Amino acid sequence: MISHAVGLMSGTSLDGLDICFAKFEKQHAWSFEILKAETLPYPEEWERKLRNSIYLPAPELLELHSEYGFYLGKSVREFIEKHQPERIDLIASHGHTVFHQPQKKFTLQIGDGRAIKLETQLPVIYDFRSQDVLMGGNGAPLVPIGDELLFSQYDACLNLGGFSNISLTVNDQRIAFDIVPVNIILNSLAQKLNKNFDENGNLAKTGKVNNGLLSELNALPFYHQSHPKSLGVEWCNHCIFPLFQETDPLDLLATFTEHAAIQISKVLDENRLKKVLFTGGGTYNAYLIERIKAKTDVAIIIPDKDIIDFKEALIFAFMGVLKMNHETNVLSSATGSTANHISGLIV
Repeated sequence: MISHAVGLMSGTSLDGLDICFAKFEKQHAWSFEILKAETLPYPEEWERKLRNSIYLPAPELLELHSEYGFYLGKSVREFIEKHQPERIDLIASHGHTVFHQPQKKFTLQIGDGRAIKLETQLPVIYDFRSQDVLMGGNGAPLVPIGDELLFSQYDACLNLGGFSNISLTVNDQRIAFDIVPVNIILNSLAQKLNKNFDENGNLAKTGKVNNGLLSELNALPFYHQSHPKSLGVEWCNHCIFPLFQETDPLDLLATFTEHAAIQISKVLDENRLKKVLFTGGGTYNAYLIERIKAKTDVAIIIPDKDIIDFKEALIFAFMGVLKMNHETNVLSSATGSTANHISGLIV
């Protein structure tokens, strides 16, 4: 069985829209090949709209939900016109997360899939998280199904994106959880220095770690909770940013980079891992990787650029393929929902 699918991913760090076109084949096991992939940086207007979406009144948020859906559809249509793929079976869209409060049974990813379909005239699967939240889960992380079926040669898969999350197999069950915010904080601090992000961690490297703040960050209750657990922008606004009384953004970057390295290395060591695949934009932060390596003996595997950049979009494409084939695409052991299930709305 062979399927060709497009996956769309917009991360919380607002680096841009990831579009991944891949072929999936199932014989004895699933395999994949990334055929074409690219990141479309958001125009300044769209970055501002998405960043401020959490503050919009309901009518304006609903308007943005539709508008962003058409933006996604137009982006895919232009991607298709550019690359001229012979066959596309489906588009799977993650959307852009505005609210994520699973304890209150809701999560919201904007970007109406019906608008994507109107632009592309292709089957679209979207809204992958809501069903899991309604079933008592965290609605995250969702990628462990792809980690288990596409990347089983590693002890664990760790993503360094807006948030860092990990998935691994424990007692024959795939578990996953968010570890610590990464780029959503680091990018915000870099922007105070008129940079979009801290390239290679060079800014953090020149700052001085504030040990008092570091202790406060490491003491936050989230890090001492058992999994499954997930993080959202609201948590950062409530728990992280209020601690940043320090005026020098360089010192804040140094301190938070050290904090992220401590929390990530702690998880690697506690689970006695040997070989871990690292992906996501934070993988390019050489200083962060250096600080993690200084704290653990785990072998950190950094793959080729397509996997680093597009693994999440690839796995959402794969989740769409699983949905179309009526196969489980969300693992309760990872999200905490009441059962494994088949998630996503098809239009």
